Amino acid sequence: MEKTNVMRILSQKGIAFTAHEYDNTMTDGETIAHLLNEAPESVFKTLVTVANTGEHYVFVIPVCCTLDLKKAATAAGVKNIAMIKQKELLPLTGYIHGGCSPIGMKKPFPTFVEESATLCDKIYFSAGKVGFQVHVAPDDLIQLIGAKYRDLV
Repeated sequence: MEKTNVMRILSQKGIAFTAHEYDNTMTDGETIAHLLNEAPESVFKTLVTVANTGEHYVFVIPVCCTLDLKKAATAAGVKNIAMIKQKELLPLTGYIHGGCSPIGMKKPFPTFVEESATLCDKIYFSAGKVGFQVHVAPDDLIQLIGAKYRDLV
């Protein structure tokens, strides 16, 4: 299996993870959860937003859920938040749609993980490339990127 930058970072930091490869034509999160034979509540997607202040924030939520923008703004301590335009994702993060990971972005952004992740021993999220996921303990992700758990959905 190809090693992505996310996998290299996890290895360098000594964080236990399992890598999974799947059909890279699949980009729907719930389909990916099914391919991994996992509950959609344990497979997470990475969403990048922009606040009314112009600052960017990252939210990591289960693939079966929708980000509540009011809760996201509250978590970030800003008036309001909107999703960034898809064409802005690559220049901002270094990742393409469907392959965006909370680990290894071009620069660190304040990141919040849906608090339901604490109910899982491990969560899945993108390994930084379409067709690849990593399975990591949520607290390890939180510590690695300095994220916070919040109610986001």
